[in-house]
Amino acid sequence: MPIPEGSAITFVINGPIARADLPGLYQRVCGLLAGSEAAVAFCEVQRVNADAVTVDALARLQLVARRHGCQVRLRGASDELRELMGFMGLDAVLPD
Repeated sequence: MPIPEGSAITFVINGPIARADLPGLYQRVCGLLAGSEAAVAFCEVQRVNADAVTVDALARLQLVARRHGCQVRLRGASDELRELMGFMGLDAVLPD
């Protein structure tokens, strides 16, 4: 589905992500989305680890995006990260 110009933003997450990083990451993305009217937020994840903390962070970001009328779509997810998200039942929640 095409995305209307100006209705998408992109942000990058670098890893590894520690559990202690989650509140700060959440707040930064909240601020980014609050200042935007984007329908889609592309999240670059090439440099994150494929682990449970990363999947937790991405799921939380999807929740905050939905609260702002937006959807997170991943870019650059490794096969390992995709497999882990599928194993955790979240592959449909965090689309490409």
